[in-house]
Amino acid sequence: MNLLDAAAIFAAGVAAGSINTVVGSGSLITFPTMLALGYPPVVANISNNIGLVPGGVTGAYGYREELKGQRSRLVRLASASFLGAVIGGLLLLGLPAEAFNVIVIALIIIALVLVVVQPRLQRWMMRRREGEHHPHGGPVLWAGVLFAGMYGGYFGAAQGIILIALLGIMLDDDLQRINAGKNVLSAVVNGTAALLFTLMWLFADTKVSWLAVLMIAAGSTCGGLIGARVGRRIPPLVLRGVIVAVGVAAIVNLLLA
Repeated sequence: MNLLDAAAIFAAGVAAGSINTVVGSGSLITFPTMLALGYPPVVANISNNIGLVPGGVTGAYGYREELKGQRSRLVRLASASFLGAVIGGLLLLGLPAEAFNVIVIALIIIALVLVVVQPRLQRWMMRRREGEHHPHGGPVLWAGVLFAGMYGGYFGAAQGIILIALLGIMLDDDLQRINAGKNVLSAVVNGTAALLFTLMWLFADTKVSWLAVLMIAAGSTCGGLIGARVGRRIPPLVLRGVIVAVGVAAIVNLLLA
């Protein structure tokens, strides 16, 4: 890696850390950057996942005010994120990447539709669940977070959009608090997958570019803090618009890849 490549990967890490904290899909900046610099797809995907972990931590820390009162809910949902990330990471290591491309695009489209209709769908679900009390979203949300964790463990881009859609529909809470919870669950997924990939590098000769990991980690750490400062000031309607815009860009990016 030369100095110019390192600078490009660092800058991509800053942008990805910021976008992940506000919305998600930051991997659609770092992953294509690494591909453009000549890294094999699986190496780029794994190295990117590990490098974005510090950005997830700083992003969650930046939303610490919005996380107050959510501990029990997030502990419950984090178990689904952890299990899903393990399954998704194993799928990445065991299946050809081409098999998942169509599914990735379909998932992003579904997530964007859910984000757009989320307020109306949430009101409808709350009316149907009158008299029931599911502060954690119930088993349906747990299963949805498990599925999002599988997706994130396999290919992390847009898992934030999927999580915001799920949490926003199933929980009666403010969008900024939901975004804070999304950051924690995304960090659990990325951290779990990163640990799995590191173990596979140690014991199964899985390829990782640790210089790229270092550059992405440094950039995403800064980006996570930047994204938290910006994202917490965005009104819900604007934030929803940003989510849709990033999701559409993600679909275009994948179709052109």
